[in-house]
Amino acid sequence: MLMLGAAAGIVVLLASLPAWAAGGTFNSSTEPVFIAEIVVLLVSGRLLGELMQRLGQPALIGQLIAGMLLGPSLFGAFFPHAHAALFPASPEQKGMLQAISQLGILMLLLLTGMETDLALVRKVRTPALLIALSGIAVPFACGFALGEYLPSALLSDPGKRLLAALFLGTALSISSIKIVAVVVRDMNFMRRNLGQIIVASAIIEDTAGWIIISIALGIARRGIIDPLSLARTIAAIALFLAASLTLGRPLVFRIIRWVNDTFQSEFAVITTILVIMGSMALVTAAMGVQAVLGAFVAGVLIGESPILTRHIDAQLRGLIVALFMPIFFSLAGLSADLRILGNLSLLLLTGALILVASFGKFAGAWLGARLGGLSGREGIALGCAMNARGSTEIIVASIGLASGAFTQSLFTMIVTMAIVTTTLMPPMLRKSLSGIPTSPEERARLEREDIDARGFVSSLERLLLAVDGSPVGKLAARLAGLIAGARGMPLTIVELGIAETGRQDAQNDVGHADTKHAVESGVAASAASLKTGEHADEPRDVAISHRGESDASKVVEIARKGFDLLFVGVEGSRTPEGHFTQKVTNIVEGYGATLALLVAGGTCMLPDSGARILVPITGTAMSRRGAEVAFVLARALEASVTALYVTKWKTDSARTRRLRFSVAPRNEEAALKEIVLLAARYGVDVRTAIEVNSSPDVPIRRYAANHDLVVMGVNRRPGEVLFLGNTASAAAAGREGPVLFIADPE
Repeated sequence: MLMLGAAAGIVVLLASLPAWAAGGTFNSSTEPVFIAEIVVLLVSGRLLGELMQRLGQPALIGQLIAGMLLGPSLFGAFFPHAHAALFPASPEQKGMLQAISQLGILMLLLLTGMETDLALVRKVRTPALLIALSGIAVPFACGFALGEYLPSALLSDPGKRLLAALFLGTALSISSIKIVAVVVRDMNFMRRNLGQIIVASAIIEDTAGWIIISIALGIARRGIIDPLSLARTIAAIALFLAASLTLGRPLVFRIIRWVNDTFQSEFAVITTILVIMGSMALVTAAMGVQAVLGAFVAGVLIGESPILTRHIDAQLRGLIVALFMPIFFSLAGLSADLRILGNLSLLLLTGALILVASFGKFAGAWLGARLGGLSGREGIALGCAMNARGSTEIIVASIGLASGAFTQSLFTMIVTMAIVTTTLMPPMLRKSLSGIPTSPEERARLEREDIDARGFVSSLERLLLAVDGSPVGKLAARLAGLIAGARGMPLTIVELGIAETGRQDAQNDVGHADTKHAVESGVAASAASLKTGEHADEPRDVAISHRGESDASKVVEIARKGFDLLFVGVEGSRTPEGHFTQKVTNIVEGYGATLALLVAGGTCMLPDSGARILVPITGTAMSRRGAEVAFVLARALEASVTALYVTKWKTDSARTRRLRFSVAPRNEEAALKEIVLLAARYGVDVRTAIEVNSSPDVPIRRYAANHDLVVMGVNRRPGEVLFLGNTASAAAAGREGPVLFIADPE
């Protein structure tokens, strides 16, 4: 009903345009016309994009078609006066739309860069690089050759034939990473070996395409190919890319983190990202190459930043997808005039363009796949995937039209080719991917990744450590470093001042000085452990920042700056009875995400290797989280783990109790099996035990006496003082060694 109402609104608006134009309402000012254009483009693009998605096609196809229908092909042909009123030919009006279009290009390139997964490219770099090089070279040669033999009538300036051929070669060689990734993801192939190679190849092709475009525009500005100038352009691009991927990466990360942690105003990080994009676009423009290269590289750096949380990414993506995408692609369709296809010769030329583009992509991708050691069937799937031009093609064509490389007719032909190849790609790729077998090695990797997908530690993005200078704080810093090192997540240290800890001796000051060292030692131990074992992972750098001393009231305020795990370690956090003190309550009060709280009654040390860790489990989600944290710590500490399942039965029958001691019920078996699989993912051996007791804390305390660390996943309960449940309190009561609680709000 909403779609029908919006469509009816557009019809009413378009039908009333002639009357408004005659009355002078639209002619008196450009602002109402501009607003009407934006509204019509947004609504029509959204409606047809929604329709295409429901038909299994990318939304941008519907947005392009919406623009074509609103352009001279249909709306302009049947309602010329209304079309002239809504889209007047005045330079001022065109300039306003052109400005939106140019900004839309930058925003789309920013989003494309953010979706570029360099880690994936590194993972399958050899076959992906071969496929990308071949997949670019063959269609580029086909497109360049076609450009050299195009009729002069399709060129805006016959003297710019070389430029047109370069742009056409680029347009035919580039692939749309967005379309490729969406289809591969929809088919649940993203984690398959072939799916990763397909996406990585598209990423390399996309990146190479923007470099080629930048070089081509440099040639366009000079009008001729000057070897010296061309060498300078290539050297400038290489220097820009090298500086961006080395110096730019940590600089962008630090800027975003500083703004996120310092500014109080809303969406400050979004503004920062847009400023970074604009600044890098200006740098590439000043170098004499296309500004889109700067926007694309900015997106790559921003997407690589560990500070870019899912929340921030969703905010920026929402702005681009909701506003700039439908407007840009609808405007691109608006510039195309399908009436030229009524000319038989141009229709045949368009068909030839589609055939040349498809042949070049299929041949190039298939050849690269075979050189990369893939099968012929996998090569066909790669050819189908790489043949989708999508949004990237439209951006290239728009740049070519704006630079004078393409005429309106040639632009329409290229847009038509993009629509046809993008529309055919999803069903062809689905057909070619169906039935490709999974190898045993790949199946084992997918099973491990399924465990990771449900994991707690694997979903963490930022960690905040709040500690004092006590031995408890020092151990908490070490454990936090182990967790951060397992994920390569940024870690920020907040040291609680003397007024908060109640300690004013020299030991407290020394503890403060050692906090960062303890974190770094934990990170190093975790990184070392990742390189070993059957399922070795690649360690990643951990960015450690220091906020200095603070008080308890500010910890949660800092934690709300995008941290999804608050790790607290302070002395005197619990009473001898196991209850938590008001001091630790003040630190965590109001924090709504996951809390890691380390408490200890006396000894607070762990051996460097050979530690013994106890994990009480209950089969709940929080119990699983506690077990996962224990396995992460055990992997780095080379520790042994005991998973203890405590259950209580109401029956007092001795026979029934003996039977249930010997045969675990189905829920206990399922919970323990899940824990064993989780331990195997981290390369940790786990010993399982089942105890029957009406008071679960009794066997927990008995087992804990023979272990160096207890890790419990629990839920926070409401109350004036921090409370994690009776079992947690009773288990911690009287224990000298450390207990780590992983707690979520109930």
